[in-house]
Amino acid sequence: MAVTKICGIETEYGIRHAGGETNPVASSSLLVNAYVSDLARVGWDFEDEMPGNDARGFAREGALPPEVETHLVNAVLTNGARYYVDHAHPEFSTPECADPREVVLYDKAGEEILRRSMAAVRRILPDSQSIVVYKNNSDGKGNSYGTHENYLVDRAVPFAQIAQWITPHFVTRQVYTGAGKVGAETSTGGRDVFYQLSQRSEFFEEEVGLETTLKRPIVNTRDEPHADPQRYRRFHVIVGDANLAEVATFLKVGTTALVLALIEDEAFDGIDLTLANPVKAIHQVSYDLTLGEPLEMEDGRTATALQLQWELYGLARKYAEHRGLQCLGDEAVGQELLRKWEYVLNGLETDPSKVAEQVDWVAKLKLLEAFRARHGLDWGDQRLSAVDLQYHDLRPERSLFARLETDHLVQRDEVLQAVSEPPRRTRAYFRGQCLRRWAASVVSANWDSLVFDLGTDPLRRVPMMDPLRGTAEHTEDLLRQSASVADLLARLSG
Repeated sequence: MAVTKICGIETEYGIRHAGGETNPVASSSLLVNAYVSDLARVGWDFEDEMPGNDARGFAREGALPPEVETHLVNAVLTNGARYYVDHAHPEFSTPECADPREVVLYDKAGEEILRRSMAAVRRILPDSQSIVVYKNNSDGKGNSYGTHENYLVDRAVPFAQIAQWITPHFVTRQVYTGAGKVGAETSTGGRDVFYQLSQRSEFFEEEVGLETTLKRPIVNTRDEPHADPQRYRRFHVIVGDANLAEVATFLKVGTTALVLALIEDEAFDGIDLTLANPVKAIHQVSYDLTLGEPLEMEDGRTATALQLQWELYGLARKYAEHRGLQCLGDEAVGQELLRKWEYVLNGLETDPSKVAEQVDWVAKLKLLEAFRARHGLDWGDQRLSAVDLQYHDLRPERSLFARLETDHLVQRDEVLQAVSEPPRRTRAYFRGQCLRRWAASVVSANWDSLVFDLGTDPLRRVPMMDPLRGTAEHTEDLLRQSASVADLLARLSG
């Protein structure tokens, strides 16, 4: 039986320091520090960081896993999230979430934290300077930065089996997860690409691999479980876009979690969806605004991206009827996911403009087409690239996305609460509440442990190896009854 799909999103944000610092690392550090300076500061524990571990047991010769940058600002927040500088970008990692809707909630809380960071840094910068943050994946100069997803899966499932079945989904899900992009920054093989579905797809060059910044693979093999390594795997996904539309984020995470459950429970009923050339196909799908180009399958057939998504939807519907959707953390959320998946696929098949309230690339394309018509522009006009970027601007007064009527899955008051409060159904609850109550005694934290200082040697590490433990149900009374960290640790040891 598939394990519950605890999941989360890590978003690297684009950054621009107007009128000031030209080093994006320094600007990102300034931004994050401006936000966390007024908070009880708890740093990240790098004890378990192992970016070079490969799920296949080997890495391609010359592969370069991400470097662990321990010298840059790296904070843990009371909502259980991680907020830090990753290379040249501010990055927000949601806490572990119990269902796809909760991921949407904490992803939106991340946007709010970035907006507050911009306001905080504005108070300390000269009037002539400002730092602007964009939730996108490309700087327009050939550089792409990631939005990564993470899913809890059963360690017993062979990684090769996961890679085989998840690849067709990753190649084709961009029909509803793509954030949209004017033009192209890489070679298109002579194809004229004035607009494409995805911001990320053109930067992928391999099917399977360890790297995340060069030779990007569709299926990433980084093997850091951040949990009991005998029981669990953290499936690390780097192929997605940063979405502003809530339904797009919901579908991105929910459909992927559900396809992983299908893989774990071997529920593909003998259907073969293997693509002949996934790398070629992921580019092809992104370039195809008609959504009708056939993709070559390994068995000689052809199928469109929409047809493959309908196949996956049908398998998921059958799975739900026979096994239920508790694997997604909540049956009702799972049923809502199926409804929205079907609705969006129907809309894309009949008239994509119908799903502009749910799908970023459609919403952005409508804006661009209206702007082109109003000003008589062709697709090569740089003003369209400016409109593209402004869609992703997180400043409320500048964001084009914020002006649109889009579907909401979470309410504003929920988002504001999630800025500081952790999820209740994962171990993030224990992490966040300990930081809220006893930050001065927390030396450091990471996903699977907390390190406390009681004022005497040695430091005390509390492991949290199961993402489904440390929840409010498990620890709320314990935390309430503990008068101090020493009391808490004594009760945990008792």
